[in-house]
Amino acid sequence: MIHDVHVFLDESAMVAAGRGNTLASRLIHRAHAEPGWFLYATVCALVEADRARPGTAEHIAALPGITIVDLGLSAALSVARATTWADAHTLHAAQPSPDRPDGAVIATTRPHTWKEQPVRVLDVSP
Repeated sequence: MIHDVHVFLDESAMVAAGRGNTLASRLIHRAHAEPGWFLYATVCALVEADRARPGTAEHIAALPGITIVDLGLSAALSVARATTWADAHTLHAAQPSPDRPDGAVIATTRPHTWKEQPVRVLDVSP
């Protein structure tokens, strides 16, 4: 049985996608074209990606197949205790939930950031 694939782009992966990163582009294509592939971006990571590379937020938000995850109350409470909102929101959203019982993978170009966290990581570094 094939399981759905849920992937969150952290802000480094969003910036990489905006710069034409092949692996990030493949994820975007799969989420748009293949059933069972789901790609997400949290609003906090979207803000940080746009700060790092202006125009990234509009680019990512306009792509078909990417779901933008808002900052709800439980995420806001989690983010409020963290030093980096982008990573905290992405980590919170990637945890197991009723929609994603196995949680989600975080796509990143900085896998070391997630090393001590309870998440699976997909390194999209060139």
